[in-house]
Amino acid sequence: MNLNVPVIGILRGIKGDFFGELMQISFLAGLEAIEITMNTDKAEKIVAAYRPAVPEGKLLGMGTICNLTEAKRAVDAGAMFLVSPNLNLEVIEYAVRENIPIIAGALTPTEVYTAWSAGATMVKVFPCGAMGGAKYIRDLRGPFDRIRLAAVGGVTLNNLEEYFEAGVTAVGVSASLFGAKALREKNLELLGQNVKTFIDHCPKNQDRV
Repeated sequence: MNLNVPVIGILRGIKGDFFGELMQISFLAGLEAIEITMNTDKAEKIVAAYRPAVPEGKLLGMGTICNLTEAKRAVDAGAMFLVSPNLNLEVIEYAVRENIPIIAGALTPTEVYTAWSAGATMVKVFPCGAMGGAKYIRDLRGPFDRIRLAAVGGVTLNNLEEYFEAGVTAVGVSASLFGAKALREKNLELLGQNVKTFIDHCPKNQDRV
């Protein structure tokens, strides 16, 4: 399964009865991948229920996968990709065996290289903003120019371009993408507008045109 997307929308604490509409409006607005975190209430049930409704070319995955047990539960639920906040070699090895894309969490140079060497599809640098943001990505890309990095934590519409100029393959975003107010009020029209604005400003999407 291919995981070649510039933006991953992260949803934590989303309610199942609202997710279906949010997923469809987000995909229509141009988002290609959505991640529901494992610590969301009834996360597995949500993924299992809406996995059949994912349009062709779009992806629904699960994040906050901290250990092998959670990885297996996510795959059983139908997750199309996995995202971890930490470096867990068992999770990476399992995903590789199951042919499921895995964005493995890492922070230090050693962790980044270890995750990539173990077979991670992409390495999630988290929390990126706390480490200097785009500057830290640029520093990592010095020795690791062949490693696909995803920046998570601190990415906003205002610094989005900086991250891609620094060399990230993708970014993972939540409130900066969907809008905290729109999520809180379950305003689908505003949610769609927010997602479209963010996607339109993504340098990689502009390159595709």
